[in-house]
Amino acid sequence: MTSPAIRRRVIQVVFVVAAAATCLVLGWWQLQRYESTSGTGQNLGYALQWPLFAAFVVFAYRRFLQLEEDPTEPTRVDGPTEIPAGVLPTRPTVAPPVEPDPEDGALVEYNAYLAQLDASERPAGPLRANERASTAVADPPDTAPGRDSDHSDHRSQQ
Repeated sequence: MTSPAIRRRVIQVVFVVAAAATCLVLGWWQLQRYESTSGTGQNLGYALQWPLFAAFVVFAYRRFLQLEEDPTEPTRVDGPTEIPAGVLPTRPTVAPPVEPDPEDGALVEYNAYLAQLDASERPAGPLRANERASTAVADPPDTAPGRDSDHSDHRSQQ
């Protein structure tokens, strides 16, 4: 009985051979298309590309085998790596937040106005989901500025 490693290797070789053969067949097909009466330069380009794809499949598999046989581990550093000075740009500095002046009468008046607006728009109790949806979108007015009320609703005239 074969080991899983040998079985896996056989499957890989079969796949590589099938992929390379498919690329070569497609290249031959494109060459036939180029030589026909309806062939174009594009067919010739594809006829030259497909064998390169087949070569790449073989190259990639050979490289995979090389890396599999010689797995070199990257060197690990136990601590953080130091970055030399001057490599990274300097970080921008953020100005500290400016505290509002409590003596500014216009700001105090404006904040009181906003608080009053917020209180007047809030309902007395918590809203259920369906109430929130119905209050979030207002019904459009029957007439908009600059429009006749006779023609504002085209659905009712149909």
